Amino acid sequence: MKKFSRIFKYIKRYSDKLTLYFVFTLLATLFGVFSIAMLMPFFDLIFKPNQPANQILSDTKLLSSVNHYLAGIIKSRPDGRVVALTIICVFLIAATLLKNLFLYLSNLISAPIRSAVVTEMRKDLYNKILELPIGYFTEKRKGDIMSRMTNDIVEIESSIVGTMEGLVKDPITIIGYLISLIIISPVLSLFLLILLPVTGFLIGRISRKLKTQSQDAAVRLGESLSIMDETLGGLRVIKAFMAEKLLSTRFFAVNDDLFRIRKKMNARRDLASPLTELLGVVVLSTILYFGGRLVLAGGNSLTAAGLITYIASFALIINPAKNISTSFFNIQRGAAAIERVEEVLNAPVTVQDNLNGKQLGSFNDCIELRNVSFAYDDAVILKNINLTIKKGKTIALVGSSGAGKSTLADLVPRFHDATGGEVLIDGVNIKDYSLSSVRQHISIVTQEPILFNDTIANNISLGSPNATKEEIINAATVANAHKFIVQKEEGYDTNIGDRGSKLSGGERQRLTIARAVLKNPPILILDEATSSLDTESERLVQDAINNMMQNRTSIVIAHRLSTIRHADEIIVLQKGEIVERGTHEELIALEGFYKKLVNMQEVK
Repeated sequence: MKKFSRIFKYIKRYSDKLTLYFVFTLLATLFGVFSIAMLMPFFDLIFKPNQPANQILSDTKLLSSVNHYLAGIIKSRPDGRVVALTIICVFLIAATLLKNLFLYLSNLISAPIRSAVVTEMRKDLYNKILELPIGYFTEKRKGDIMSRMTNDIVEIESSIVGTMEGLVKDPITIIGYLISLIIISPVLSLFLLILLPVTGFLIGRISRKLKTQSQDAAVRLGESLSIMDETLGGLRVIKAFMAEKLLSTRFFAVNDDLFRIRKKMNARRDLASPLTELLGVVVLSTILYFGGRLVLAGGNSLTAAGLITYIASFALIINPAKNISTSFFNIQRGAAAIERVEEVLNAPVTVQDNLNGKQLGSFNDCIELRNVSFAYDDAVILKNINLTIKKGKTIALVGSSGAGKSTLADLVPRFHDATGGEVLIDGVNIKDYSLSSVRQHISIVTQEPILFNDTIANNISLGSPNATKEEIINAATVANAHKFIVQKEEGYDTNIGDRGSKLSGGERQRLTIARAVLKNPPILILDEATSSLDTESERLVQDAINNMMQNRTSIVIAHRLSTIRHADEIIVLQKGEIVERGTHEELIALEGFYKKLVNMQEVK
C-alpha cells in the first residue's frame, strides 16, 4: 500500500468527515444485517402455524430479545400471530429505511472527498510542473507530460479514488454479514472462511498483470499525444514535404498498439465480475448442500428458517465481494498511473528558492560569472567561464550552435544553477537572493515568440498584471507595435489565437518586446530575437530592441553579427569556453574565429 501513500495523505485532510463516513457505513451495515435477520422470525411464523408459542421462534443469539418480545405477544393475545407478523414487517421496513438513509449520508460525505482528492492532486502536479527546472523538460516528451496531467489523473480518479469508498464500505458490509452468518451457523461459516480466501487468491492471480499493461498503455498514449502535438505545430511543413503518409503511419502504429493493450486490459478487468459471481455460486452451492444436510439431520444446529436466512445473508455478500474484486482489478490498473504521476511529483527541483534569501532591491553594479562551469548529466556545456557585465553595458554572446550561449544566459535568471563556480549580482552569490527578487529585475525576449491564447493587452501585461491601459500603450509604442495593434478590429482587446497564430512573425516578436518593456527591468536577455524574421520585420524589431536597450544592462545572443557591432564587449564561445573577447574592431583585428564568422555572413 506504500504506493498509495500520497492518496492517503490527501484523504487524511478530511479525517473528521471520514470518521462520519465510517460511522454511517457501520450503521447502514448493522441495520442491513438486522433487516435480513428479521426474516428468521417471519419464516418461523409461516412454517410453524400450528406450533405452540414457545416453540415457534428459533433460538438464536442474533434475535434473542426480539424473539422473546414476539413470543410474549403471541402468548398474551388471541391474534398474537398476526400482530407479531405485523411487527416483523414494520421492523423490516424501518430497518431498511434506516439502512438506506445512512447509506445515502455516507455517499453524501464520500463523493466530495473523492473529487477533492483528485483536484488537489491535479493542482500539485501543475504546480510541480511550474517549479521544475527547464532542463527537466528537455528529456521529456510534451505529450507524455500532458498524458500524465490528463489521462493518468483520470485513471487515478476512476480506478483508485473511485474505488477507495468501496474498499471501506464493502469490507464493513461483508464483515457485518459474516458475523451474522457465524452466529446463525458456525459450522456452515467454517466453509466460508476456507472458500473465500481461495477465491480471493484466484482473482489476485488474474489481476496481477494489469499494472504492467496499464503502464504500457500510458506510454503509448503519451507517444500519440506527442505525435498529435508535432502534427498540429508542423502542419505546414508536413503538407509541403508531403509527409502525411509518414506521420499517419507513425500515429496509426502507436494507436494500434494502444488498442491492443487496452483490449487485453479490458478482457482481464471484465473477467473480474463474472468470475466472482461464478465462484460465489460455487460457494453458495456448497452451503446449500451442507446446510440442507444439517436441516435434514434434525436437531438444533440449524433450522429451515435459519438456512433460508443464512442463504439470504450470503446472497447479500456476493455483490460487495464482486465490488471488491472489481476494485482490486481497478487498483492494479491505477497503480501504474500513480507511479507515472509520482515520478513527476517526486522529481528533484534542482533550482531551489532560498526562502530566507536577501531581496535584490535594485541592480547597482555588475553581474559576474566567476569560474563558472555547467554540466547536464554527463555532457559538459560550459567550462571555466569568467565574465563581468557592468551595469548599463551591452554584452554579446556569439559562437556556433551548441557552444553554450543560451545556457550561459540562462544562468543569470537561474533557469539553471551552475554546477561549478559562482554567479554573482552586485557581489552577492545569486543563490543568496530570493528567486523572485532576481527574476523581477530581468526580462527575456526569445528567438521564438512565446504568446498565449488571449488578448493583445493581456499578453503584453503578462508580467505586470496591474499595468494601466496607458502603460500598456506606451510599452507597445516603444516596441513599434502600437501602429499595427490599433489597426486591428478590436485593438488591444484582439484575441491573437493559439501561440499568436493570428499575427505575423514580426508582430508576435514586437509583442514580446512590449511585454519586456512594460516590466521595465534593469537587465535584458535577448536570445537571437531577430534571427527568424524577414528584412522589414527585422528592421522594425531591431529598432524596438534598440529603444528597449537604452539605459539597460543587456546580454544579447547574436545570430546575425551585424546587429551587435556596437556592443561594449563581444564574447566568442566555442565548445563551452571563451575563445575570444573584445569589441567588434578588436576581434576583427585578431583575425580569429570571430572574423571567420563575420566573413561567412558577409559572403552570404
